[in-house]
Amino acid sequence: MKDTSGKPFTKAEMEAIRAATRDERHLRRDFWAKLKRVGRRLPFVEDLLAAYFCATDPATPKRVKLVLVGALAYFVLPTDVVPDLLPLLGFADDAAMLAAAIAQVAGAINEDHREKARAALKEEVGWGEPA
Repeated sequence: MKDTSGKPFTKAEMEAIRAATRDERHLRRDFWAKLKRVGRRLPFVEDLLAAYFCATDPATPKRVKLVLVGALAYFVLPTDVVPDLLPLLGFADDAAMLAAAIAQVAGAINEDHREKARAALKEEVGWGEPA
């Protein structure tokens, strides 16, 4: 597996992705915690949430779930190709990873997932319209 720059992931990064995908409960907890912490700075927050709802939808095919969960796990990883603390650039790798995952499973994210994403932004995260 390669990151968005075309470089292979390190052994530690791959193990972190595997661990995150094995433990769905922790992935969910870590996803929501990071989203609440940094989501306002993400121009792709609605797509990220739609991908999350697609990945957690029981009707979503397993292959699609694996692709999306891998991208979501990369989002919550504490180690990154580009540290998330860097202004503007910090989430570029996360956005590219998510965009690549969504491109692979484009038809799987449906309007229901997008509606849930918009509702979550208002209700669960406490934001109005995404920035």
